[in-house]
This record gives sequence, C-alpha cells and structure tokens, in this order.
Amino acid sequence: MRRFIEWTIGFILLLCAVMPLASAAAAASDFGERARDMAEITNVRVSNGEKKIRIVVDASKPVTFKQMALSNPDRVVVDIPDAWIPPKVKRDTKIDSRFVGAIRVAQFNATTVRVVVENKVGRNNYKVFRLTGGTEPGRVVLDFGDIGPSTQQATIALPDVKKPAKTGAQTAPPVVKPSQPAPSTGKKPAAAKNETRHPSAAKPDQDTTKPAKSQETQSRHPAEKPDPAISQPTHEAASNPTDEEIDRITGLKGRVIVLDPGHGGNDSGAIGPTGVMEKTVTLRIGSEVARLLQNQGATVYMTRTTDTEVSPKGANASDIEELQARCDIANKNKADIFVSIHMDSFSDGAARGTTGYYYSLGSKQSRDLADKIRSNVIDELGTQSRGTQSCNFYVVKHTDMPATLVEVAFISNPTEEKLLDSEEGVKKAAQGIADGIADFFG
Repeated sequence: MRRFIEWTIGFILLLCAVMPLASAAAAASDFGERARDMAEITNVRVSNGEKKIRIVVDASKPVTFKQMALSNPDRVVVDIPDAWIPPKVKRDTKIDSRFVGAIRVAQFNATTVRVVVENKVGRNNYKVFRLTGGTEPGRVVLDFGDIGPSTQQATIALPDVKKPAKTGAQTAPPVVKPSQPAPSTGKKPAAAKNETRHPSAAKPDQDTTKPAKSQETQSRHPAEKPDPAISQPTHEAASNPTDEEIDRITGLKGRVIVLDPGHGGNDSGAIGPTGVMEKTVTLRIGSEVARLLQNQGATVYMTRTTDTEVSPKGANASDIEELQARCDIANKNKADIFVSIHMDSFSDGAARGTTGYYYSLGSKQSRDLADKIRSNVIDELGTQSRGTQSCNFYVVKHTDMPATLVEVAFISNPTEEKLLDSEEGVKKAAQGIADGIADFFG
C-alpha cells in the first residue's frame, strides 16, 4: 500500500512538471503561427542631432500606428498593432539629449508593440509619421526638436540657423538667356584630381559658377534630341490601401519633384583620390532617391537618367545653356521642389562634411528645404555639418519653386570618397535626401 501511495504521488508530480511544458510549447506554437502574419520590429535607431533627435522603428513589413501624449511626466506613446518584438532588439535606451529623456519599447499585449519616449520639448515640437523604401519595408519615425513651423510655439529654446554674413551686391544679377554665352566665361577646363572648389571661394556676384568648382552643376544632355526619359515623370501610383495611407501621412502623394544629378557626359565634376567621379555618384544617388520618392506616391522627374548632358545641344552647349536646360525641366513641369545633388571637393583632402545651399534672395521655403535635406543626410551618413548656406548658384536661382543644392560629402576626402562609392553610402545618402523631402512636405 505504501509503495502504491509513493507511486501515485510521483506520477502526480511528474504530471505537474510536464503539463506546464506542454502548455508552453502549445503557446509558443500558437504565437509562431500568429507571428507569421505580424510585422517583426527589427531595430530601433536613434540619430541625435544639433536641432532635433530622430527615432526610427524598423519593421519587416509596412505598419500602422496610434499615438497619444501622457503627462506627469510628459511622454509620447506610440502603439504599433499587428507587430511583435524579438528579444534581440534593445528595449530601454537612455538618451543624453535636451529633446528626450529615454526610450522604452515593449510587447504591450499579444499583438501590439508599444514605444514610450520621455518628451522634453512640449507638444508643439514633435511629430510621428511613417515611411517606406529604406532598408526595412516599414518604418515609424519620431522626430523631437526643431521640426518646422510649429516650433514658433516652442516650449524650449531651439537654436536658429545662423545666416552667413552677406557680402557683395545684394541685388540679383541679370538673367542670362539660354542662347547667350556666359559673360567672361570660356569653356571650362577639364576637372582635375582634388580640384579646388571650397565654399569660401564663391563670389557673391558670380552667376554661373559654384564654390571654386569648374562650373556649378555643369552637365550637358544628348547631342540632338533630349532623352525621352526626361520628358516623362518616373511615377508609380500607390497600389494598395497601405501605400495610400503612407502617401497621406508623408504628404508626398501627387507632389512633383525634380532631381538634378550634377554633371554628366563630358563633365565629370570633381574626381576623388582614387578616381571616383562626381557625375557617377550623383547619378547613383539621384536614381535611388527617385525610387524612394516614387514608393511614397510622388511624381519624379530627373534632369538626366544616364551619363549624359542635359541640354539638347549636348557638348556644344554653353555653360549657361546647360544649366538653363536643368532649370527648364523643373519650370516646364511646374515642379513643387527642385533638388540638385552634388559632391564637394577641396585641395586639402582633410576637408569633409555636408552642406545645404539655397538662393540668397530666394524664399524661406528654399532655406527650409535645404536645411531639412542637409540635416537628414547627416543623420544617415554621420557626416560633419557644414551648415545651411545662402548662395548664388544658377540652378537654384533660375528655378521657379523652392530649390536647394546639396553637397552630400567631400569626394576629395579619402574616407568620404570611399563611403560615397559604396552601395551602403549611396543608399544612406539617398535615404537622407528622401527623408528631408518628406520632412519638408510633412
């Protein structure tokens, strides 16, 4: 009898040990089935800038979100439904920033991931939106700090972008018609290795040149007929409700954007220490930016889609004719914005960083566009900021819409040349430009 009792107790204890394991296995199997249809949160990235901080939540597929604000203490809460977060993703992040205090990410319930950010900027200085087209199919972006016009009601002291000291004449130089040659400008010399073109060398009244560069954005187009790709927008309409919702949030659906990859054809632009040509990098970045913007519902025109000039006269065009041909594409298609993409260069290979330019007598929107693109490129590439500066470059002066010229990085710097010539560098630069454009319209 005693043995029977001992055997019975042992059997009961064994059942008690096995049943939780079986239950856990069943639960794990059930979760595995559900997770197949859910978005996996793959990463939480933080870019801490001078004027704002950006938090990017990457997901394996497009996601939606709901946001709310809590007080005492101030927090921004973002719930991402139909999502799960694996253990490998960092859950708690302390931030040394005047914009946010800390970030916490957790599985709020069986189907919802919750992101909580300690907010130091008040309710007028943050925004949450979605983007697609990056390294991950779905992204939720949280910006805190100087995010646009709403900062007029800022509850913190946000630094203003300092205006560079104005020099020289303050009146716009006369418009030079495309058929006229550039005054006192002959054919430019061939680009040389480590060609000097530092921003400080720019002349305020010089209408056709870029900072100490052979000629600003001087590329030319096919010899007889324009490339048909130029006259047709590269646009793909949203094909499903998720894409349409993303378009609505980012504000890019229906926007007309002209991208101008600098140089091309006979004009190589600046050449890096190992022979990487500016015209090649700008085209690679421009093509990737176009793809990202199309995915967000924008209509995109490119001044060139191959290694060629832009003017119908090709290599026979004057410098002004070539530059005006780029402006004409934007003006004739009534673009909402114009973005010219370039690489900087200087005789000293140590020079580095990213610069945004806008026409000195242009609109505030141009300055805002230049600043947002520069800031986002820096966030992606990790380059040094050289500020947002006024200029007198032809292509940003003779376009009818907000326009900017971005010097992504220095191709004369060995490290930045290597970055710009890599697939990763091209994609990051393009993502930064696309994010800056989305911020401008957002």
